[in-house]
Amino acid sequence: MAETPRPPSTGVATIESIDHEGVGVAHVDGKVTFIEGAITGERVAFARRRSRGHFDLAVATTILSPSSQRVSPRCAYFGTCGGCAMQHVAPATQVAAKQRVLEDNLERIGKVRPETVLAPIQGPDWGYRHRARLSVHHVAKKGGVLVGFHERRSSFVADVRSCEVLPPAVSALIVPLRELFTGMALRERLPQVELAVGESVTVLVLRHLEPLGEDDLAKLRGFADRHGIQWWLQPKGPDTAHPFHPEDAPALDYRLPEFGLAMAFRPTEFTQVNMAVNRALVRRAVDLLDPRPGERIGDLFCGLGNFTLAIASRGAEVVGMEGLASLTARGEENARANGLAGLAGFLAYDLYADAPGALARLGPVDKLLVDPPRDGAVEICKALPEEGGPRRIVYVSCSPSTLARDAGVLVNVKGYRLAAAGVVNMFPHTGHVESVALFRR
Repeated sequence: MAETPRPPSTGVATIESIDHEGVGVAHVDGKVTFIEGAITGERVAFARRRSRGHFDLAVATTILSPSSQRVSPRCAYFGTCGGCAMQHVAPATQVAAKQRVLEDNLERIGKVRPETVLAPIQGPDWGYRHRARLSVHHVAKKGGVLVGFHERRSSFVADVRSCEVLPPAVSALIVPLRELFTGMALRERLPQVELAVGESVTVLVLRHLEPLGEDDLAKLRGFADRHGIQWWLQPKGPDTAHPFHPEDAPALDYRLPEFGLAMAFRPTEFTQVNMAVNRALVRRAVDLLDPRPGERIGDLFCGLGNFTLAIASRGAEVVGMEGLASLTARGEENARANGLAGLAGFLAYDLYADAPGALARLGPVDKLLVDPPRDGAVEICKALPEEGGPRRIVYVSCSPSTLARDAGVLVNVKGYRLAAAGVVNMFPHTGHVESVALFRR
């Protein structure tokens, strides 16, 4: 039997588009080739990294004809660090690519098109990550402990000394953190540090696999005092995280000033990484939902009440449902603290295990907001009645493919119209696509 000829290891291609990860897409000898580092319209020389049945993976080695949308990456570690994939693409082009990904998924998977394409929600391109989980790893050959994101396509921690997507004050802590951890006795047993920037305090949660000795604890106290942060320690799972030093630091919270809300949270609880974009997203979602006094509204996968309390501030009665009881308890605390306990209630219920039961427990609602994890909310969509039910649904998504799948159910089975949809650029310089959609009867 004759062997299938292997494609050449190098070649030249013209880039036809970029995919959702910012990778150039071309056809070479009739085969789709994904070329990392290339932009739509460019002619590039490339080297293949891997050949698969229906496509090849490659990396650009020379940009023969650069695109007008190519920009110089701001970060010195771009291409090595895996935290960003699209710094070489102009920000407006990044957003346009994400919009195409959303529309393509809706049409291809859900067989639907929005009646209106919403203007993208955008915020600052740099210094936006108020939440991050940084890996910590002692590497003797590198002279000590590394702190940062993983390298691209690797489990190794990138050797960086700054990060352009972290707030500048936090980026400036990377080198001091490397020096701190290198000098600690337990440096081999510190796998990660989690960052949470609030309105009045920056919290660093240190995961440690063994109890810290007094000398290491003293080093942490000194670091917090010098740099104006608060340490939390996490010996096991997220629930074990607790404040360490200083104990009298301000409470961790974020604000939704348009709604007059202050949202308290623990540093290990889920909140959006981009506070500026989150404020704009909440405003957009509430405007689309159009809550009115006298209406009863459901907020599914509500977390700690990011949308729930904003909706309640408009005078509607809102019930938030979430699988984690710790988050619904936090939602209740925030409702009381913001004077909305009379309008906002919370229920802990596993929305994935029993969607029909969840909707029965929720009861009749005039409108519905859904903000699920990446797996989407298809069982919830299937369980909605085909007649009656909420007359307006706002769906906030972190996965265009699952949104498209669920939109197909809502439109083609349940009789809704996809009135509007648009992207939310929560993670600039990455391929992550968030979006918001409005469905109406």
